[in-house]
Amino acid sequence: MVDRQPVIQCQGLGKTFDEGGLAVTVLSAVDLAVQPGEKLAIVGTSGSGKSTLLHLLGGLDLPSQGTVSICGQDVARLSDARRGRLRNRHLGFIYQFHHLLPEFTALENVAMPLLIRGEPPAKAAEQAKNLLTQVGLAERIAHKPGELSGGERQRAAIARALITDPQAVLADEPTGNLDRARAEEIFQLMLHLNRQLGTAFVVVTHDMQLAERMDRIMMLEAGQLRPWCRSTPAAQTGQTSPLEIQSSQDMQSP
Repeated sequence: MVDRQPVIQCQGLGKTFDEGGLAVTVLSAVDLAVQPGEKLAIVGTSGSGKSTLLHLLGGLDLPSQGTVSICGQDVARLSDARRGRLRNRHLGFIYQFHHLLPEFTALENVAMPLLIRGEPPAKAAEQAKNLLTQVGLAERIAHKPGELSGGERQRAAIARALITDPQAVLADEPTGNLDRARAEEIFQLMLHLNRQLGTAFVVVTHDMQLAERMDRIMMLEAGQLRPWCRSTPAAQTGQTSPLEIQSSQDMQSP
């Protein structure tokens, strides 16, 4: 029997920040379950808390209320070290800006999570080479990030996120810094890896063209997460929603 335990699950999730002595609630009573192999998009306007939610789901931050579980383990009950090992074993992360280390080659950047885990360098390098080949960078493994194009850097970042065979990859605007052609290239790569490896993808994005090709879309608005519905008043009247305006501006910006 296939284990259908959610890879990531949160219940009653809330996050409040202290800003100048004032309590600012960003998320409130968020419930979500990410299933194995699922492709989930989380959309919302700038400042709606999408990145905060992604950090909480990935155990990079702790909630003010509620729980977050990764592969059945409540992240708040773990020490920092155990939480780090849990992320390293089960999750991968992709950011809008690749966050590759500039002094290391593509091969070294991709191998880094395995080296942190304690894998032998030769084994880590071989796995990194194989994965870079899968993402079309076989001829670029010895190049440093400054010698790669924007699309190539993002491909390397995806390889780094997948090197540990994670159950889920959390991606924060993974195509937001690319033009439409490169964004499509990266999205097709993500779809291929999702089908090939069965990795779940949770993608925070402004890009509705990308979001609508995922299995499910959730909308974050006023701290609440709800299913995205096309039958909004804006859609019914033919008006453009704030989210669509934001997406259009992002695509047009240099």
